[in-house]
Amino acid sequence: MNTRLKRLTILLFVSFVLMSSCGRKAEKINTVSGELTVFHAGSLSLPMKAAVDSFTRLHPNVTFKLESAGSVECARKISELSKPCDIMASADYKVIDKLLIPQFASWNIPFAGNEMAIVYHEKSRRASEITKDNWFDILAKDDVAFGRSDPNSDPCGYRTVMTVKLAEIFYSKSGLTNNILEKDIKYIRPKEVDLLALLESNTIDYIFLYKSVAIQHGLKYLELPQEINLSNIAFDELYKTVSVEVKGKTPETFITMNGEPMVYGLTIPKNALNPQLALEFVKYFLEANGGQTIMRKMGQTAIVPSSTASFDSIPEVLKGFALKK
Repeated sequence: MNTRLKRLTILLFVSFVLMSSCGRKAEKINTVSGELTVFHAGSLSLPMKAAVDSFTRLHPNVTFKLESAGSVECARKISELSKPCDIMASADYKVIDKLLIPQFASWNIPFAGNEMAIVYHEKSRRASEITKDNWFDILAKDDVAFGRSDPNSDPCGYRTVMTVKLAEIFYSKSGLTNNILEKDIKYIRPKEVDLLALLESNTIDYIFLYKSVAIQHGLKYLELPQEINLSNIAFDELYKTVSVEVKGKTPETFITMNGEPMVYGLTIPKNALNPQLALEFVKYFLEANGGQTIMRKMGQTAIVPSSTASFDSIPEVLKGFALKK
């Protein structure tokens, strides 16, 4: 066999090996299949949908059932109603720590931050007047209505209460908390995104809401001082001066939620029907070029890796996305 023929034979052999390898990889990707049920915070509705769409382009045989609710409500579906759930993503990592670990979940990975804001649109009454220095006076006016979510169902609800309590301290305005929290109670809803329809219909003018949700929906928002918006670790000690009592693991019990910087968390509950597939999706969701890119584009702070008290219980394949506290 001459040299040229030898080279051609080798090239053909290498090409065959590479094509076979690619075929096996494609086959492996296509064999990833099954259904995942994801319970997630309302504020994660658009980012989670985007992450799922991206994941299913890589794994077309995987289907998802996404259930959006307040994070506390999501946890209770698992702990009280025993609903099967493959992935639980909470707007507050403490919901997983306090309501699910250790009985219903073993670990918790923090993955994103956020901040409280006051959200509105161009038709909101007194929109041209509201500022970070007078928002509490504007919201208290009789011709203005605002909405907030239920503290017993949704972290955004108890974070709203914390923000208002911090505002009374920051602005030195005695009575501010009562003036705000006792007004427009009829517009309290189970989760923060339920309030968007009320805003769009002009039933209310403003919402206490996460900045990311405003960005995702193209709404105007008033940025609040970092001393009260629960976004900055530098004000951790200040945030801790306020707290909110919410319903606990049973309707008869209560737990205390202390103020702290916003941190989202996720876990795979012990009752997951497809835990191995759930690991694949969580890995993708936490990757810098996967779900974390989506989170940043949608207005949230990516914080992977961050420390967690449950580090030792995290599956090995996910430990690179967390730090030991």
